[in-house]
Amino acid sequence: MIWYIGNTSVRSAFRLRDGLVALSQSPLQGNMRGQDGDRAFRELLGQSGIVNLGTDETNSVGRKWRSALGKLGFLFPEVPASATVHQEEVGPLDTITPNGWRLIRSETVPAMQECFLRSLAAQFIETHSLDGQVVWFSPLRHTLAVLLELERQTGEAYMNFIEMALFVQTTSSADDISSVVEKIIALRNERTVTESKRRFDNIKYQEAAIALSLRASTFRDYSDANFRYLKATGLVQNRGRGISLVPEKRLFAELMARETIAPATALERFTTLCNGAELPTDSQDTALSVLNDLLVQLRQMEIPFTLDDRPINNPADIAIVRNEIEDIISKQKEEMYAREQVDQWEEIATYINLLASRRERHRIDEETEIVIPRSETPAYLEWTIWRAFLAIDSLANKPYEARRFKVDQDFLPVNTAPGNGPDLIIEFQNFVIAVEVTLTENSRQEAAEGEPVRRHVADLLGQYNEKPVYGLFIANNIDSNTAETFRIGVWYTRADERMRLNIVPITISQFHSFFRALFISSRVSPEAVINLINECAQYRAQFEAPDWKAMINQTVGQ
Repeated sequence: MIWYIGNTSVRSAFRLRDGLVALSQSPLQGNMRGQDGDRAFRELLGQSGIVNLGTDETNSVGRKWRSALGKLGFLFPEVPASATVHQEEVGPLDTITPNGWRLIRSETVPAMQECFLRSLAAQFIETHSLDGQVVWFSPLRHTLAVLLELERQTGEAYMNFIEMALFVQTTSSADDISSVVEKIIALRNERTVTESKRRFDNIKYQEAAIALSLRASTFRDYSDANFRYLKATGLVQNRGRGISLVPEKRLFAELMARETIAPATALERFTTLCNGAELPTDSQDTALSVLNDLLVQLRQMEIPFTLDDRPINNPADIAIVRNEIEDIISKQKEEMYAREQVDQWEEIATYINLLASRRERHRIDEETEIVIPRSETPAYLEWTIWRAFLAIDSLANKPYEARRFKVDQDFLPVNTAPGNGPDLIIEFQNFVIAVEVTLTENSRQEAAEGEPVRRHVADLLGQYNEKPVYGLFIANNIDSNTAETFRIGVWYTRADERMRLNIVPITISQFHSFFRALFISSRVSPEAVINLINECAQYRAQFEAPDWKAMINQTVGQ
């Protein structure tokens, strides 16, 4: 047996929410079967900018997304004919479930993570014990139990990619957890002393493939999917090529791992999946235990916090306080993350270069590979430029104030920044930079970006009366019509007051060259960015757009 959560073809769990939102605003619900339904859903996902359509004669994208949403209980799934329950008892096929609507209405990352947590906690898979008895087990709880047993035996609640692939997703709660962990440790020790870890891994995958009559790639694909969906719960985080428990969620994870009893009937399993499973913190006593654990962690981090007269009389009240504490801890960790970026400048430069060259991955060594999922390239562009400015350092605003997109517990992008504002607002002591990035090219670029970018810079000029505001527009290619709009750089208020805007367009490749040069020459400072913008801006009056772009390129080169 080998299991996986969600769908191996859907690259980002959080993008499922975007698909669900698009579906809720369309007439497609309940009409997503057959070739016409697959095609219509695929086109909806493409028109909403959620997937890159490409060539797909079988319309598999629509089918796979529908399957994932149903398997996770965000759409009412199809009830098999062999089941002891009927479709009408579960819910109307392919329409949005209560947990699906909860996900749609979620505005924060923690709220979205709770929906995925309730979804994965409700998933139970049928297997058999050694004596042939049917056992329903939870992949989520099984994984948490393995992580906790690894912590007991090794001191760290951590597993790497191949350990998940070979020993976690091929076992269940019907297996002895201690034995599973002993096999993981044996593999880990053997792998540690090997000279070529990639060759070692390939051999192990081939051996497992022969033993289970599967393709070796299946183990990797399923492990990748399982890691992605597990991280969507907020209980685990990235650690190198593996995952570990989020420290402040450890008690919660332990409580989750203890609750192994599956719903008794098929109807209960379907109902739990579509409504979302109950969580330990839905109970008053357990919610208080988790809250007290968080308060202890705050004291250990020397972060002042008091309950004052806040009510904690029921799970809902406790959840409000708990979410506030978790937000405080998250912001503290993000500030630490921001301080680390100056030492990560080479990795950041690699990301920028990948984006500039339109490549998806770069292998640094046997254990480390940088990957930009194709469907998430716009989000990764914003995230990478944000990290670049964190590395330049000296921000006057907080790192979470500088970005307008959401990040997860690993500070990876969940989505792109919403409209009605710049992608990044980088405030330094003496000036502000509104950063806008895009993958749009050709004449569509000016239509999509020309007015919003100027409006956003003009709005910030009104907000920061004491500081000059600059605009930095970054794209793979700068269309001359876009450059001309920024070269003229004028905005009129509703009162017809003329505002002069200082916006400079540069390519991702040019920004990469400039960013690397700052660190190689040890001339990293906010002033260096402003000097670049001012030097490029001085040619606006002398040249028209094509020549201005040439002068910008020459200035960056110098």
